[in-house]
Amino acid sequence: MKRILLLAAILSACILTGCESGREKQSIYYLNFKPEVATVWREIAADYEEETGIEVKVLTVANGNYEQRLKAELAKKNAPVLFHINGPVGYSIFKNFCLDLSDTELYSWQLDKDIAVTNADGVYGIPYVVEGYGIIYNNAIMKKYFELPSRAVSFSSMDEVNNFEKLKAVVEDMTLHKDELGIKGVFASTSFGSGEDWRWQTHLANLPVYYEFRDKNISDTDTLDFTYGDNFRNIFDLYINNSCTPRTELSQKSVIDSMTEFALGEAAMVQNGNWAWSQISDVEGNKVQEEDIRYLPIYTGVEGEESQGLCIGTGNYLCVNSTSPEADQQAAIDFIKWVYSSDTGKDYVISKLGFIPPV
Repeated sequence: MKRILLLAAILSACILTGCESGREKQSIYYLNFKPEVATVWREIAADYEEETGIEVKVLTVANGNYEQRLKAELAKKNAPVLFHINGPVGYSIFKNFCLDLSDTELYSWQLDKDIAVTNADGVYGIPYVVEGYGIIYNNAIMKKYFELPSRAVSFSSMDEVNNFEKLKAVVEDMTLHKDELGIKGVFASTSFGSGEDWRWQTHLANLPVYYEFRDKNISDTDTLDFTYGDNFRNIFDLYINNSCTPRTELSQKSVIDSMTEFALGEAAMVQNGNWAWSQISDVEGNKVQEEDIRYLPIYTGVEGEESQGLCIGTGNYLCVNSTSPEADQQAAIDFIKWVYSSDTGKDYVISKLGFIPPV
């Protein structure tokens, strides 16, 4: 009887206070937006768990399906506590799930607080990366081109290419000499596959939109006249008319295809950003040396573009789920703080994620 009573007391104590072996391990559910760095986030999660004992469950969504999947996941009982929005448009859709982060250290660390997603006095989206993009070119191939005695252009290096007219002259002449240069096309394939057109619908489209906003001296508008539509067409036609792949076959091409073509030396140029090195270096048989990776602004023929630089900004924001338990919210905030402040986390951000950190 004494043994039975002792066992009952132990069981009661476990129920009331929680036995160590029966406690539910704290975890953070993170719905990742970027498939190209999914492996790295899993490595980060493993290191964080080893250091803190807190599990980070990383689920990555395929290109083009994130918003739809996020809606579905947020409707579940075990919803992600950490997720992404793409800016004010994303906030308008998911504002009921975005925690105000204005009083967090994460926000205080931001170098440029103007790029956060805000509403009234609240901060609901924290930029976690500043991205730069333009036209990447393989300098080894370009040097080979400028050594051709039969080249049509008079200048002798990419340092002199500072507008669309010069870029067009170089690209079209390279197409005529592609066999001598050992390439299939000057530009890697323009990816038109399903969910793969973000480089043209967002990144490239930012240029004509930016110039129109600049001319109208506005930061927001209901309508656009697409004043610089011809400039958009200039560079877009240059891409697809001097490509590794005929324009009629581009609907089958993905970003992976285009980066592989560039990595294998089949193309001299590709539009992409500072995150692209891992997409190049990880390709089996990569022929591009790191020192030969160079960037050129995306020239479109706008007056004064000689002084134009690379496109810099962000469209990626981290949000903490306002409907999650407070302990989970704080755990998510602490995890991101660790990523951007610990030696281990900072090494991941710079060396493996390839981010330009905004803090």
